[in-house]
Amino acid sequence: MVPLLLLPLLWEGSLQQQPGYQYELRVQDSVIVHEGLCVHVPCSFFYPWSSWSSPRNLYTYWYRDRDNTDCDVPVASSNPRKPVKSETENRFIFADPKTKDCSLYIRYARRSDTGRYFFQVEIGNSVKHSYREKMLNLQVTDKPHIQILEPLESWHHTELTCILPGSCERGQPLTFSWAGAAVDSLDPQTLGSSVLTFTPRPRDHGSNLTCQVKREWPHLTSQRTIRLNVSYAPGNLTIGVSFRNDPDFKNLQTAFLTILEGEALRLRCVADSNPPAELSWFRGSPGLNATPISSTAILELPRVGPAQEGEFTCQARHPLGSHSVSLSLSVVYPPQLLGPSCSWEDQGLHCSCSSRAQPAPSLRWRLGAGLLEGNHGNASRKAVPQAGVVPVALGGAGALALLSLCLCLLSFCRVKARRRQAAGRTKVTNDEDPVMGTVTWDFGLLSPHCLSSPRLHFCLPPHDAAELSSDSQPLRLCFLAASLAFRPLLQNKLPFALRFWLLFDVFK
Repeated sequence: MVPLLLLPLLWEGSLQQQPGYQYELRVQDSVIVHEGLCVHVPCSFFYPWSSWSSPRNLYTYWYRDRDNTDCDVPVASSNPRKPVKSETENRFIFADPKTKDCSLYIRYARRSDTGRYFFQVEIGNSVKHSYREKMLNLQVTDKPHIQILEPLESWHHTELTCILPGSCERGQPLTFSWAGAAVDSLDPQTLGSSVLTFTPRPRDHGSNLTCQVKREWPHLTSQRTIRLNVSYAPGNLTIGVSFRNDPDFKNLQTAFLTILEGEALRLRCVADSNPPAELSWFRGSPGLNATPISSTAILELPRVGPAQEGEFTCQARHPLGSHSVSLSLSVVYPPQLLGPSCSWEDQGLHCSCSSRAQPAPSLRWRLGAGLLEGNHGNASRKAVPQAGVVPVALGGAGALALLSLCLCLLSFCRVKARRRQAAGRTKVTNDEDPVMGTVTWDFGLLSPHCLSSPRLHFCLPPHDAAELSSDSQPLRLCFLAASLAFRPLLQNKLPFALRFWLLFDVFK
């Protein structure tokens, strides 16, 4: 059983837990008032009720933050026996505290009134409580306030409101006016209202907009200027290039770029948007699920080659829309000769060659000192010498052939003499002749039908090539050298090969 003496304490504790039976202050956190105007600050408070507390002994006060309630005077007081600060006297006025109303009415606000204030309640000599956990922040300004209800987007209608915070009874009407590059084309009548309706453009981003407020009596002129923050989709995409790691980028004037093979190249994409767009680089046209090769504004190509030729696209993604710009890259590299080849056909000797280069190379065949007819392009062409070239080639070839024959005879005689001296010795089995090794390296026998070298090519008739024997290797090489000297004659289908074969048969 609970003792009867504890019941009042338990009853008072239960009352304190209920709303309205504990210390509580309800007031807005911040109030803005224009200098010289008036403002009403609504406020209500609660405190624990007890039987010995009476509203007749209840007094309320407003103090500045950091004031000591024991020695400093308040800025507003409901106790007629307690004075207030001289600078706030008759300007900070209380409502009736008996209705638990702590509302504060401020007249003719001064810039010095800016600060934080706390509320205090006194009940007789037993209760004194300061509501420091909930303070009022008073701001006194000399400029009007411009309200923007939603973020500004280009080409979307929007409203801005100009407010002169605070008012006073029997005050004179206010006159509003707007000025700025974004509203220069508007009707002057709409610029005289406190609410401005206009459509911002991308070029309006960063421009100034001013609202001015005037009052006749007491005279007042006040204005505020803001910088517009307008969101707009990407536009004016440009591509800059930098060669050889040069830190400076130069804007391209065309959509085509030619660069030497092996060069270092950097591409930078620039887009005009607000907020900044997300920039990415793609190879070719970016698809829905395409993976970028770079997720930044700069694309690095340390060593450009033929594999990098093609289209590169920069895409700028933005909540208000996306945009892209493309560049066609061409790589210049020297010709690469792809194995020329020749073959005998019924109509003559046919040779072909191809080359890969950028720009496309011009191919020409030469016979001696002259160009051949119809020998451009990658297709096989018939080798026909130009007029005046064949006689000179024949004369030079004949002289070279005679010299080759003389060298062959001397070589043949020396080889015969050495063979007589080396009779009975072991026969050399190496493919390279001990005396004519250098000639064998330069003019080897590739097949039973063709005699060739790394630089020249010549074929004998099959029935003539079959008669060549391994015992006549030195003279056969001499015959090859002479026949190669007569190559221009052979290309003109002259029967010199048959004559050399007869000579070879005599010396055999």
